[in-house]
Amino acid sequence: QVQLVESGGGSVQAGDSLRLSCAASGRTFSNYCVAWFRQAPGKERELVASISRSGGITYYADSVKGRFTISRDNAKNTVYLQMNSLSPEDTAVYFCAADRVFGVMTPDDYDYWGQGTQVTVSS
Repeated sequence: QVQLVESGGGSVQAGDSLRLSCAASGRTFSNYCVAWFRQAPGKERELVASISRSGGITYYADSVKGRFTISRDNAKNTVYLQMNSLSPEDTAVYFCAADRVFGVMTPDDYDYWGQGTQVTVSS
């Protein structure tokens, strides 16, 4: 099992940056692939970025490529999402999720979830 807690969200203006953190419990954090999802009002939860167990492989949604960077520090049991050049379209609740398999795209297939952190970007 793994417990996830997101932090780092907030309200910013367009063009600003935020770094989200996903802190995980347990000593087996390196066994899990981690993804960031987001859900805006009236929209389905969508995959933003994911990272493999070692951090060597990453995936980004087309909408965030070049702006967002996912990384992990297994020694600290933490995954990060650096978000640059934020726009109002990025406004959503951001969730951290973990799974044993890298590349899972569907939220329902992830085993563990954090509580979410709100990101609001105003123009």
